[in-house]
Amino acid sequence: MAFLAGDIGGTKTLLALYASAQDLHHPLAENSFPSSDHDSLEACVRTFLAQTGATIEAAAFGVAGPVIRGAARITNLPWQMNETDLAAASGARAVRLLNDLESIANAIPVLKADDVVQLTDVQPDASGAIGVVAPGTGLGEAFLVRENGGYRAHPSEGGHCDFAPNTDLEIEMLRFLLPVFDGHVSYERVCSGIGIPNIYNFMKWSGYAELHELEEQLAAAKDPTPIIMTNAMSDAPSPRCKATLDMFCSVLAAQAGNLALTVMATGGLYLGGGIPPRILPALQRGSFLQSFLNKGRLRSLMERVPLRVIVNNKAGLIGAARAATAL
Repeated sequence: MAFLAGDIGGTKTLLALYASAQDLHHPLAENSFPSSDHDSLEACVRTFLAQTGATIEAAAFGVAGPVIRGAARITNLPWQMNETDLAAASGARAVRLLNDLESIANAIPVLKADDVVQLTDVQPDASGAIGVVAPGTGLGEAFLVRENGGYRAHPSEGGHCDFAPNTDLEIEMLRFLLPVFDGHVSYERVCSGIGIPNIYNFMKWSGYAELHELEEQLAAAKDPTPIIMTNAMSDAPSPRCKATLDMFCSVLAAQAGNLALTVMATGGLYLGGGIPPRILPALQRGSFLQSFLNKGRLRSLMERVPLRVIVNNKAGLIGAARAATAL
């Protein structure tokens, strides 16, 4: 008997088999499927199990979308999933669907030292809550609290909370974006892959200069975010791209600090998702930490929160595997 875990997104579906909860970093088998090539998650599961010949005890899947009463729909993919159908497709005794950020959070208690990079040398409080903020295509958030001698992960839609500016420039950006988004600007609108072009457009409106050749690349690009961030991280970034990255880091630090305060994350605040590992040098600058700590009278509490970046890109899969082996 084996355990099945999956990390399910709009672009790809990653499935893996595990023998037990003792070694979640080394699956027995693993395969990635283009999500658009299959009409359902059940179809991917059947293909994978046919390839491996495995018999499944239990399964868990992290999915990019809210999970309500054991059912979910993935953003940007016409899949509707529920635990009953997945149990039938896999032959598993039990199946669990998790929000993708809940899945990443679920991995944190079993991450190893080289799975994370420390931004501060603060030691975690073993009884403290843990927060997770993960900017990728969107902005995901989750948290963990102590329960029955261990940690239990909980999903959140905190990335859609109101964006709260902290500087004059951020106030100007909010005013610029309010009419664009019908009077409501969430943190995801500025602190995610889909939000970075919004910051960039504001910086353009504000008069920051750009290289002519870069403007041509951006005009032709289907997704300008990688171009903006690659230039911003280069040795000679354009003024507009650099200002965009600086703003992104400032907003990310502030929202990470907000979650740390909300859940009293003395157990740690972790930055996950696809973007933080790619901009790690920017996050290691003192300005990022100062924005994180900038909570007025509560600064001394913020100084007790360990700040980490998850650099293992399979944390979501590990978290799903941990959930499967606990069923």
